[in-house]
Amino acid sequence: MKKLSHRRRITYSLILVFCMTFLFSGCSKNNESGSNGNSDTAEVQTTPISKSAFKLNTIVFIALYDSTDESIIDEALELCDYYENLLSRTIATSEISKINESALIPVTVSEDTYGLLEKGLYYSRLSNGAFDITVEPLTSLWNFSSSSPKVPPASDIELAVSEIDYEKVLLENRTVTLEKEGMGIDLGAIAKGYVADKIKEFLLSKGVNSAMINLGGNVLCVGEKPDGSAFKVGIQKPFENRNETIAVMELTDKSVVSSGIYERYFVEDGISYHHILNPSTGYPYNTDLVSVTIISDHSTDGDGLSTVCFALGLEKGLELINSLEDTYAVFITSDYELHYSEGFKENIPTIEQ
Repeated sequence: MKKLSHRRRITYSLILVFCMTFLFSGCSKNNESGSNGNSDTAEVQTTPISKSAFKLNTIVFIALYDSTDESIIDEALELCDYYENLLSRTIATSEISKINESALIPVTVSEDTYGLLEKGLYYSRLSNGAFDITVEPLTSLWNFSSSSPKVPPASDIELAVSEIDYEKVLLENRTVTLEKEGMGIDLGAIAKGYVADKIKEFLLSKGVNSAMINLGGNVLCVGEKPDGSAFKVGIQKPFENRNETIAVMELTDKSVVSSGIYERYFVEDGISYHHILNPSTGYPYNTDLVSVTIISDHSTDGDGLSTVCFALGLEKGLELINSLEDTYAVFITSDYELHYSEGFKENIPTIEQ
């Protein structure tokens, strides 16, 4: 395969734009008006409350616009721990680890784990295996989370590829069976989106109807701002300050998820290797894309589709998104051009910078 040159590494990421700038680490004073969700009066909450914490191997940030109850954020952050303990492949006691350690033996799991596995298999089938939830032998081998990742030996990569096959995952009555030795499940490409959706469900159950959830780039807008205006979510300009955007979108009650070569990578012998691995070759995907950003109703779908579309490349990725209802995408190619899916500009107010 063709390897990625170091000069193609670009640092795009999602950023939030509130007022002038609303950084992940705090809030800015604003002049927006709106009723406090915890009061029957017309009291104005001029500053959203927010907290951040290191969860899910990333910085998690939650801001509430119509509540002053910080305990709600605390409980939402605790949900991250709950789901990580179910879904992480690196936590020995998680349900995913139990599945991976029990090849050929049925394992009973929770409704949450079972439901996410169903969704993961849906995207595996939709992409004909370009996205594959049984990629764990490969992701463990490359180990991008290591302090000193390296390109694995070719023979090890070949063996890992032979152990990947989503069609060998059997789901039945909340039991999961891996039907081939050496297989393993990794839900890392879809789990953060699922957790974001669950946090949104929790916030709504607590009467919060205006909030922002950011799980390390998985951004989920809950409703709209108290004054009825949309949230602003930007895509960071390459090689520039985090406040410099290449485009800014105005969104209400939508999810935004990006996948790209900037997220996790390392450089070896002058070559940059990113974390989106091709289950067929065992090496990082080498497409014409730098980044894919998906706008959808649910973050789980955005998470899955961002990886699927990156794997498919620009032409096939656009074809897939154009076939889906209420789903839009921005593809950024290696020449830094922005390519929008059908209906994007008609439905997503966007300002290119």
